[in-house]
Amino acid sequence: MYKPFQNRRSENLTASEDAESVRQVPEFSPEERKILLTIAHAAITAKLAGKPLPDRTSFAPSSPGVWAALEKPRGVFTTLYLRGELRGCVGYVAAIRPLAQAVAETACAAAFEDSRFWPVSAEEAPELKVSLSVLSPLFPIHAGQVEVGRHGLVISDGLRRGLLLPQVPVEHGWDRETFLQQTCRKAGLPLDAWKWKSATIEAFEAEVFGEEEDSG
Repeated sequence: MYKPFQNRRSENLTASEDAESVRQVPEFSPEERKILLTIAHAAITAKLAGKPLPDRTSFAPSSPGVWAALEKPRGVFTTLYLRGELRGCVGYVAAIRPLAQAVAETACAAAFEDSRFWPVSAEEAPELKVSLSVLSPLFPIHAGQVEVGRHGLVISDGLRRGLLLPQVPVEHGWDRETFLQQTCRKAGLPLDAWKWKSATIEAFEAEVFGEEEDSG
């Protein structure tokens, strides 16, 4: 359904908000973040009810300038947690949708289309916690320039391509080489494929924010 890699939704391991955002100064204001997280929940609720996905008419921000940022095309991954456990993570790598729309679509995809999980039920939906990773554009990078905790990676060779978010190596305690190896593994390539002349290594950064899990 989503043939070109940059135009399809992609599943990922995790996007925990516990990992530090790569940006020194947040790009999105607290109100913008709140609206995006609300959109994610509203989209899942609408999908369960068989209703259209929410759009800007469903929200009333206090500042008229808020929607300017939310309507710019951006790549984004939406990650869902249920009682502290990963429940789905799907995203767009490329900026092919306005951010608010991309959040709505990827939230639904994470809830109902992530092949690793059963679809979210109506009973589970109110308990979901959402984390969003808003991506920068991809850029080429040498393996030695990869910074764990700052860069997400895309490694490709021919039709095989794998992506891991910047938070993933931090959460797993990986060093740079392990991060490169595991991205190759995600692509279905040998662990040392990042060394191949035919392989392409690209990086991106992400602003990560979400809802805290309940302490209990």
